[in-house]
Amino acid sequence: MSDTQTFLDTLKARSQQRETEPSWIAARRQAGAARFEALGFPTRRDEEWKYTDVRTIAQGNFTLADNGDYSPAQAAALTLPVAAYRLTFVDSVYAPALSDIDALPQSVHVMPLSKALAENHEAVGGPLGRLTGVDFSPFAALNTAFMEEGAVVRIAPGTVVDKPIVLQFLSKASSAPVMSHPRILVEAGGRSEATLIEHYCGDQDAANFTNIVGEFMLDRGAILNHYKLQEAPLNDMHIASMHVEQGRDSRYTSYNLNLGGALVRNDLISDLNGQGAETNFFGLFFGQGRQHVDNHTKVNHNAPLTFSNENYKGILDDRAHGVFNGKVYVKRDSQKIEGFQSNQNLLLSDRAQIDAKPELEIYADDVKCSHGTTTGQLDEEAIYALRTRGIDEATARGLLTLAFAGEVLDKVTLDEVAERVELAVAGKLPERFNLAGLVETAVALND
Repeated sequence: MSDTQTFLDTLKARSQQRETEPSWIAARRQAGAARFEALGFPTRRDEEWKYTDVRTIAQGNFTLADNGDYSPAQAAALTLPVAAYRLTFVDSVYAPALSDIDALPQSVHVMPLSKALAENHEAVGGPLGRLTGVDFSPFAALNTAFMEEGAVVRIAPGTVVDKPIVLQFLSKASSAPVMSHPRILVEAGGRSEATLIEHYCGDQDAANFTNIVGEFMLDRGAILNHYKLQEAPLNDMHIASMHVEQGRDSRYTSYNLNLGGALVRNDLISDLNGQGAETNFFGLFFGQGRQHVDNHTKVNHNAPLTFSNENYKGILDDRAHGVFNGKVYVKRDSQKIEGFQSNQNLLLSDRAQIDAKPELEIYADDVKCSHGTTTGQLDEEAIYALRTRGIDEATARGLLTLAFAGEVLDKVTLDEVAERVELAVAGKLPERFNLAGLVETAVALND
C-alpha cells in the first residue's frame, strides 16, 4: 500500500462519520484529496524539499482525534501566562473548557472554524483557501482534504484589540500517534490593530503530526503582530504553511520562534500588494539532538514603495539540522522598494549542520535590496575576553549564545513571550546553564 493511500483511506473512513455538510465543503475536500493523491508526498528530489526528508510522516500510521479532553491542570502548566482572549485545541479538537473568548468586544469575532462554518459558512467560505490553495504543496492539499476545525478571527475596520488573541494547540500523548490539520483564517479590517499568538505545546511523550494552513488578510492600514511560539514535544512532527496578503499601508510583523519538534517545516509567504505595505520577519530556531528545523520564507514585492525586513537566527547543537531558504521577489515595475534579508547561524557542535540559501529575484531597477548569511561557532577571542574578567568558560559560552539570540528577542514586544523563549534557550544550552546566573553575570558586566 502506498504512503498516500493510507491517508486517503483514513479520509474516506472519516467522511463516512460526518453529518451532512454544505456541498462546497465536500467539493473542496475532494479537490484536496485528488491533488494530494496526484502529487504524493514530496521527496528530496523536489527542489523545495531538497534538505528535508518527510518519510517519517509519509510512513506514519496516524489516527484522528475524536475529543478534546485534557486536564485543566496540565493545560494551565503549559499555557503562556499572558492576559488574552484564548481558543484552545487538543489535537485540533476544540476544547471550550480550556478557552476564554466570552469578553470579546462586538467588533472582534474569534471562534472555532466548525462554528463559523455552521453559522455563516458563506462569509467564511469565500476567503478560505483563496491564498493557500491545494496546488501550493501536498501538505496544503492534505490539510484541505481533512479540513474540519481550526480558528477564524475577524476584526472590524478601525478596531484596536485590547489584548492578544491566543490560539493554543495542545498535542496529547496517546497509545497511537494522532494527526491534526487545523486551518487558521484571519481577516483584519482597514486600520485595525491586533496581536495574534499561535502557541504549540503538549505532553512530553506525544509523537503526533500537526499540519497547519494559515491565511492572513490585511486591509488598508491594518496592523497585525503575529507570534508563532512552537514548543511542540520533541517527538512531534510539525508542518506549517502560512500566507499573508497585505493591502496599502498595512504592516505585518512575524515572530517565528521554533524550539520543539522532531521534524519542523515552516513556509511563510507575504504578498505586498499595495503601496506603503510593510512586512517584517523575525525568526529564531534552536535545535538539539537530531531535531530538523526547516524555514522557507518568501516576500513578494508586488507593488512599488513597499518595504520588507527579515532577520532569522539559528542555534544548533548535537546533530541537529537546520535549513533556511529565504527569497525576496520584486515584480516588474515595483520601483522604490526596500528589501533586506539576513540569516545568521551558530553551531554549538561540530556535528550540527545548516543549509542556508538566501535569494533575490529582482525585475525592477530602482530598488534597495540586500541579503546575506553567515554560519560559525562561538568566537574564541570573545570567550577569552570574558574569562579574563573572572567568568568561567561554560558561563561565557552561555552568555555569548544568549546574546546571539538576543538580537531577535529584542524585537519581541511581549515580555511573556521573550522570557519564555529566553528560559527555554538557556535550558537547552550545553551543560544546562542556569539562566538566573547568566543574567546576574550579564548585569554585573554592564555595571
